[in-house]
Formats: sequence, structure tokens, C-alpha cells
Amino acid sequence: MDDLDKQYNEWLKDQTFEDVNTEEFKNDLIKELTLLSNMSVEEYTLYMKWLQLSKKYGNKVFKKEEENLNTFFKNCKSKSDTGIELVDYVKNNIWIPEKPEDYLNLNVELVWTDVDNYLIQIWTCIRDFCSTMLNNSNIGRNLRFLAIDKNTKKYLGAICCSSDFMDLTARDSSIGWSREIKTTQKMINHTCIGSTIVPTQPLGYSYVGGKLLALLTISRIVENAWNKRYNDKLVGISTTSLYGSFSQYNGLKYWKKMGHSSGKIRYVPSNNTISKIKNWLKTNHTRKYWEWFEAKRESGLPLKRDHRQRALNFTYSKLKIDKKIQEADHIRGIYFCRLFENTDEFLRKEINESQLIRKFDNSVESLSELWKTKYATNRVNNLLKDNKWTNETLFYGDMINMTWEEAREKYLKQVGR
Repeated sequence: MDDLDKQYNEWLKDQTFEDVNTEEFKNDLIKELTLLSNMSVEEYTLYMKWLQLSKKYGNKVFKKEEENLNTFFKNCKSKSDTGIELVDYVKNNIWIPEKPEDYLNLNVELVWTDVDNYLIQIWTCIRDFCSTMLNNSNIGRNLRFLAIDKNTKKYLGAICCSSDFMDLTARDSSIGWSREIKTTQKMINHTCIGSTIVPTQPLGYSYVGGKLLALLTISRIVENAWNKRYNDKLVGISTTSLYGSFSQYNGLKYWKKMGHSSGKIRYVPSNNTISKIKNWLKTNHTRKYWEWFEAKRESGLPLKRDHRQRALNFTYSKLKIDKKIQEADHIRGIYFCRLFENTDEFLRKEINESQLIRKFDNSVESLSELWKTKYATNRVNNLLKDNKWTNETLFYGDMINMTWEEAREKYLKQVGR
């Protein structure tokens, strides 16, 4: 504490403070939260995506869609040395079938990107422009993978496996997990969560590509990468649906529905409003501001974890912001895949690693074949029967220069596609 006091006092010497009108600030905050709270989950998701892309790329990247798309990645050229910048390169290398049956020729490969910075940049590009969900970094462990067609070298999707949720009541009850074994004895490190499972389009819509990516998430490639990177035997994988009970995981082989979360969606103000919150905190609650946004541990990491959410909660409390415009109930389905017949016994520490019995063939080849024969074929046949098959892609590149009204008009119906 003495050291923190010393750091704080040293920092304080050189600070200037803005004069913030608390009443005006509060009214602006309420206005924005009210706007967000009146949106549907799908609309709010798209709105946050629009804000993120606008901030991250903005005029630094896009002037006109037909122009060279990406100066943000100006040092990341394609390996073919064509000089095409990365966003344009990725957009032009998404798998697009010419005929409905072309999926039968796919030779799926799953590539661990973390061993190559170039591949990480491609993964980031796909994650940013092919998914409606925000691309937020998860605290803790993260392994990223690209799904690629070996034959055409075209991109099929992106996967990220991250540190698992500490508490998912339905999953933990099914496993029979005690909190002491899960946390203190660190058995949670033997599971992960599929935090990104994103197919490119039209694979996602016309071929239920989300199911393919979900199956690849439980593949031997992911299992071995987790074991290699973290030296923890991966025995189970969790994930959650995005929008309520309807999900690509329903009825998907090897994934078992555990129930529902009782979570909430917390509305996140725009970056401009976040800046105003920081200014208000700095002026009115200086020590709190310093602890959340300035103070660092010896390792260089922030002093407080979840510092932004702490700041928001504190600000809302002090300003007496109605909870109804802070958050909304958002039920999600919880799903879990056991890689071994006796995954639960291992997670309860009743057996050791040598006693694990593999539950199914989780080679990429086997899982891809399952997707083709059990899921994609039915989807294609049904779409053709209804004259709805399409090879239309979906890439959010043009959203950068759109107003929110334009983005909503064009893309709202695509959310969750």
C-alpha cells in the first residue's frame, strides 16, 4: 500500500484536470444507454460491430470500396508477393462455390495460426470482416486456427479456443465438478471454450458451415495444440449460443446441450462516451481513476483486472443510473463436448491421463466427412428444393464508410447468418 501511495502521488504531480459538468455528462450518458437499451440483441450486436470497425480502420483503410482496401496492414503483403494488401487479399480468397455440389470437393485443413504472425493477421481480418460479433481479445489462454480448403487455398472460417468460463452451472453440474477441484486444483485448465467459431459466407448459410467449424473446434489439431502450448491435457470443450436457444449446435453430433445460462448483456457505451467517463472519474474520483486506468503491476499489467467494467459500475452507481438501461437479460444455450468417454472422471480427478478412453475419431478428415454427409448435403438439398441456394458472400468491408442508419438498413437482416 505504501508503494501504491508513492506511485499515485508521483503521478498526481504532473496531472491536469478538466472541468466536467456532472449533470450534462449524466444526461448524455443516460441518452446513449437509453438508445442502446431500446435495441434488439441483433441490432445492438451490429451497432457495436459498426463502431468497432469504424474506430479500428476508419479512413486509415477505406476511402472507396473499389480502391486498395487496407493500409492498416501495409506491412503484411500476401505471400504470393503480388503486393495486394491483406484485407483485399482475404476478401478475394474466401471460398465461393460455382455449383451447389462443389462442397463435396473440399479438402479441409485446420491451421494453427499462432506459429506465424502472417497467419494471425489473416485470422484477424476474417474475424473482423466475416463475423457480426465484436472481435474482443479474451484474457488468458487463446489459440487461433484457420480453416482452409487445401485444393483451392481458399478460406473457410476462423476458430479461437480460449480459457474456459470459470462458472457454467449447467456444465459443472453435469460433470459433477466441485469448485475446489475446478479452481484450486486447476482442473479448469483441462477444458477450453470455443470463443470464436466463424464460417465465411456462403459456406455458413448455404452449407451450414457453422457446424463444420464447430466440429473442427473439437478436432485433434486443437487438442494437440492445447496440449503443446499449455502442457495441460485437453479433455472437454465448452461453447455458448449467440442468440437464445436457436443455435447451430442443436443436434450437432458430439456436442451436448447442458442447459441455459442466466447471464445478462451489458450495454457498452461508445468510445467517445468512455472517454467522457474517464475524464469525469479523473476529476471527481481521482484515486479510483488512477487505480483503474494508470496503475500497473511490476509485470506491466494493469493493477486491477476488469478495470473498464469496474469503472462503468462505479460511475453508474455514483450517478444513480437506472439498471434497466445498463443491461438486459440474455439467455444463451450452453454446450459441452467430451473428447473422452471418461472426461468427467478425469475432471473430477478420479482417474489419471493414462486411463482416458477416446470417445470418437476427432481427426479433421473424419469430422469433415461427417459434416458433408450428415449436415451439408441435407442443407443443400433443402435450399435447392426451395430455390434458396446462394453463393453470395458476406464481407463487412463497405460498412466502414457507412452511417449507422446505412449499416443497419443493409446488414441487420444478416446478423446471425
